[in-house]
Amino acid sequence: MYAVIRHGGKQYKVAKGDTLVLDRLKGEVGSELELGEVLMVRNDDRVLTGADAAKAKITITILEHFKGDKVLVFKYKPKKDYHRTQGHRQLHTRVRIEDISLTKPAARKKAAKAEAPVEAPAPEGTPETKATAE
Repeated sequence: MYAVIRHGGKQYKVAKGDTLVLDRLKGEVGSELELGEVLMVRNDDRVLTGADAAKAKITITILEHFKGDKVLVFKYKPKKDYHRTQGHRQLHTRVRIEDISLTKPAARKKAAKAEAPVEAPAPEGTPETKATAE
């Protein structure tokens, strides 16, 4: 089983047990979180996309927080005595995918039917039933 998730404007293909580097997440090292946006889930016998895939739960464990490699940005304009150097280090979080869980579609449909309100018909002789009879 694997899933495709979106995090930080990027898409990742993940499976149970994978280690992944994401943009910095809030949370302590060792804590468990659920990732939000699931785009697709592939099980042995079916592929879920759209609303069905969005109901899947991806559970992760935070392994470490760290800074990425330094990126140097150098700006230069010839003959103008202009040059600027700027550095940047992106903050990252290393996570492990603990579980990809699905909820069964049949169980959701039964639960939706049980929660739906049932309207009782209006008693005979009320103005609503007279108007519909005429």
